Amino acid sequence: MTLSVTVHIKYKDIEETFTGDVDDVWAGINQFFGKMIPLFEATREVVLTVDLVEVVEAAKGLVAVAEEGPMVLVPKEKLTDNEGLLLMLLAAYVGGRLGVLDKPWLSKEEMQIWLGKSGKITGTRLGELCRKGLVVRVEDVGFRLSTLGVKQLIDEVLPQIRGKA
Repeated sequence: MTLSVTVHIKYKDIEETFTGDVDDVWAGINQFFGKMIPLFEATREVVLTVDLVEVVEAAKGLVAVAEEGPMVLVPKEKLTDNEGLLLMLLAAYVGGRLGVLDKPWLSKEEMQIWLGKSGKITGTRLGELCRKGLVVRVEDVGFRLSTLGVKQLIDEVLPQIRGKA
């Protein structure tokens, strides 16, 4: 008696189903991954992603998230306006990704209140961060960190802030 199995593999828009005896299905799966692994590896080389665990580890002691919203743990006086905005957006990003906050973005007004500066200064700083590709506008409601922004925060900005704190 031959054992028949069915295995269905789906990754994004790539799908394959293998049905038959165990040996044939196993051979088909190996052949599938033999073709796909180089594609997965090549994709990993060009697709910019960030690991949430890495983000949380990097952000420890600098930002926090509570039901009330994102919080910056570094005194404002030790931060530039842009660093403060980036930390606020980082806390919102983490809170949104963890499901503690309803959204991973902040309105200009929320950031203006935290920053304690005029709307014009806050808007100017956000414009600078957008031009650098670190922050993106969320429709007409606010701003969030870009994937590049999260990556650069982890690699460059957070170590500098830690040096000041």
